[in-house]
Amino acid sequence: MSSQETYSQKSQQTKIAYIDGAPKTVHIRRAKLIVGYGSEGEEELIFDQNVISIGTLHDNDIVLDDDTVSRHHCRIVQEDDVYVVVDLDSTNGTHINGVKIREAYLTPNIVVTVGNTEIQFRPIDEQVPVEPSKTERLGNIVGRSLAMREIFDILEKIAPTSATVVIEGETGTGKEIVAQTIHQMSPRSDDPFIVFDCGAVPESLIESELFGHEKGSFTGAIMTRKGLFEMAEGGTIFLDELGELALDLQPKLLRVLEQREVRRVGSNKPIPIDVRVIAATNRSLEDAVREGHFREDLFYRLSVVRLFLPALRERTEDIPLLIEHFLETMECNTDTEGQRRLHGVAADALSALRSYQWPGNVRELANIIERACSFAETEMLQRRDLPDYLTDLEATGGGLFDRGVEEEWTEVPSKRELQEAPFKEAKEKWISSFERDYLAELLDRHGGNISGASREADIDRKYFRQLMTKYGIDADDYS
Repeated sequence: MSSQETYSQKSQQTKIAYIDGAPKTVHIRRAKLIVGYGSEGEEELIFDQNVISIGTLHDNDIVLDDDTVSRHHCRIVQEDDVYVVVDLDSTNGTHINGVKIREAYLTPNIVVTVGNTEIQFRPIDEQVPVEPSKTERLGNIVGRSLAMREIFDILEKIAPTSATVVIEGETGTGKEIVAQTIHQMSPRSDDPFIVFDCGAVPESLIESELFGHEKGSFTGAIMTRKGLFEMAEGGTIFLDELGELALDLQPKLLRVLEQREVRRVGSNKPIPIDVRVIAATNRSLEDAVREGHFREDLFYRLSVVRLFLPALRERTEDIPLLIEHFLETMECNTDTEGQRRLHGVAADALSALRSYQWPGNVRELANIIERACSFAETEMLQRRDLPDYLTDLEATGGGLFDRGVEEEWTEVPSKRELQEAPFKEAKEKWISSFERDYLAELLDRHGGNISGASREADIDRKYFRQLMTKYGIDADDYS
């Protein structure tokens, strides 16, 4: 069997599947453990997490009142489609069928002896069909398209679990909002939701940020500091732009996911953690694995649940609902008395909005609505309140940068020029001047690096390049 065939087959072990074409299902895998099996006091416990720790200390998932059990005796780990029990150098050992083991695969209904306590293992596999939700809103997510309503149904099924989730999609599709919604709908909602952008922190500081450090562990470490995993205890940590994580840091993240413990920089002492991990990326992690930029074992460990968010151009029927949501919730749409300024969108304006290709997705739509709220002169959002490049789309049959021409621009308009020009023309001149200067300043700060500049601007790299083309900006001039 070729390595490519092996990769393809292993990719199919993902625990969630909703590919175009019925049936669409969510595969939920859990473990039922019968503690004290066969005794009068036996207790059934069900776990959906990847690691289940067993011992006498209170920080274990299963706490046993048994003098023959060690403080951290053993753990049960889910690895792809199988479960493994691992002894943690316990005093009296972990046994299966009277045989002392260090590590062993678990089969259905097998009994594991921990000290004097017997625990029966029963795997639970559920194939739950995905059906479009009847709601058009879930948390802060809105959408009436079939794709979004199917995602709503999936979120309702996985949110109550502790399953690790990877959210994939283009920049601006709402990955962080989805992560927040999962957290808010989970039993962890009262505990912290911590966000970490893997692409926004220098590589030399990422390990310390995530895992913490001890005093004196490196130059500048003047005091002991908790990492974000410790700060998220009991809650959720959201790792944004995971595909940007450096290769040498990926094994350390894998260790945290497998062992459910962290080691601060400069310390060998493991610190147990109870944290749900949700990650997001606008890159294809499968492609990154094939290209050698992302570890295969980390990809499989993360891919308990994978969600793919559609681009806005693929669900234009959601645009009217999104606009109404923004008009309801944006502070820019309230007057000094707290009343809404804009109450809807005119038909010709909506037509222009639905014709656009939205390279920046929902985030770009939100920015355009916020901008329109600032300039609108009536209670309805009018076509004239939208940027020129967007209202010209229907005549060109595409997006702003499909026209194949480079738009002209002038130097920063003077105050007199702005005052003497018609309102719409003055407004567009001022915005164009701002956009050009903003791009140039970012490129100058990043030495002409478009990826770094677009990341700081929080817009898609492709869209950033298109704006550079619009204003005739060359990155080489800033390198």
